[in-house]
Amino acid sequence: MSDQPVSLIPTPEGYADWLVELKTRIHTAQQRAALAVNRELVLLYWQVGRDILARQASQGWGAKVIERLAHDLRIAFPEMKGFSRANLMYMRAFAEAWPDAEIVQQAVGQLPWGHNLVLLTRLKQPAQRLAYAQAAIAHGWSRNVLNIHIETGLLERTGKAVTNFSERLPAPGSDLARSLGGRNLRW
Repeated sequence: MSDQPVSLIPTPEGYADWLVELKTRIHTAQQRAALAVNRELVLLYWQVGRDILARQASQGWGAKVIERLAHDLRIAFPEMKGFSRANLMYMRAFAEAWPDAEIVQQAVGQLPWGHNLVLLTRLKQPAQRLAYAQAAIAHGWSRNVLNIHIETGLLERTGKAVTNFSERLPAPGSDLARSLGGRNLRW
């Protein structure tokens, strides 16, 4: 055995490539784990919101369901964040905005809670919310980028630029050209 530090020992052939591959696998596994945790958290928040809606429907607003629940959950889970009165109100609004569990599991469940709050508070139309959610997933938008795209009406503007494709190309070609992103070109 050598007394040399491991950093000074020459690396065996192929070691660097193997290390890169292992790092990639580790990062990929970390990302998959984070996404799975996020999906579960968003689904839990939706379920809590749905339960709050049901309780309020049966007991009425005067029962202070949210206030009582916030207090009791903070006592039961003091180390956890996310059970404030305000966040429980968001959970309720989230469940009300997305009544279909399938959408929560497929589309918005892939987004972090903060993204969902942006969609919920900034967009009133369900179809618009879903379109921005799908775009955020497809393009990997951060919360700030999502906010900017909502502010600028990106999805509302997409595909609405004036072109002369329909005049210059036959119908199938003009549709294809439009779908390929040549929206601002003139022929």
